[in-house]
Amino acid sequence: MTTAAVYDVPTVTHAHRAPAPPAPNTPRARPYAAERSAQRAETMRQLRRLAALPAGDPERERIRAAVIEDHMPYARHIARRYGSHGSTSEDFEQVAFMGLVKAVDNFDPEHGTAFLGYATPMILGEIKRYFRDSTWSVHVPRRMQELTGALHKTTDVMTAELGRAPTVRELAERLGVGIDELVEAMDASSAYSTASLDQPMSHDGAENGASLGEMIGEDDPGYELAVDREVLRGLVRELGERDRRILLMRYFHGMTQSEIGEKLGVSQMQVSRLITKILSGLRAGFET
Repeated sequence: MTTAAVYDVPTVTHAHRAPAPPAPNTPRARPYAAERSAQRAETMRQLRRLAALPAGDPERERIRAAVIEDHMPYARHIARRYGSHGSTSEDFEQVAFMGLVKAVDNFDPEHGTAFLGYATPMILGEIKRYFRDSTWSVHVPRRMQELTGALHKTTDVMTAELGRAPTVRELAERLGVGIDELVEAMDASSAYSTASLDQPMSHDGAENGASLGEMIGEDDPGYELAVDREVLRGLVRELGERDRRILLMRYFHGMTQSEIGEKLGVSQMQVSRLITKILSGLRAGFET
């Protein structure tokens, strides 16, 4: 992804690891809380300086980069909660950094909100938007994506409550949707991930095994031919005795038009016209 380049996110060359908070009511708890409070106060001071400086000021860019870099571990922590949902953790981290950059650029220190209280929903919003729009293998309407997510959560909750898997009707009632819509959401969930046609069917790692694509059937032209024969059989059955006899002599016995004319006592030209008329009638029967 190119998010970092687009939003000018500072490059981090070492891991930022915030110290683990001590247990409550321990001697270290009070100093730790004071430290965190001081960090939040320093962040607000920097953000106020940032808001006061004009765009393009080198000092403004330095402060902006410092605030972003200081909070990248926090954005990364949020992103890792979604790293197992179909995309790599790096993808989600980049999206989380984009949300962080937007939060820094749009935060108003005079609004009375703490920075993390403003940045957290913005980071989550970017991740969820990416998760919704970019991790489905097949396009599914947003409403159906949201219902699919709610379906999975509700299924887990109701299974724990009931001690069994809920029925479709029970799920529909809990979610407040119709059964048809719920069934459609169940079908849509299969569009979240797809299998490659090159995926080997063998589970023993054999390289020469058949792939999934080789196991998928295709239309057999013989089916259509069988249908055509049945239609033709019915059309021929409706012909008169003379017309059926002409077709039999011409296409099954391989007789020439002159030979057919001798059998019927008519000229070769008349036989040609009769055959043309018969075939035209049969073609018309296929079109009706």
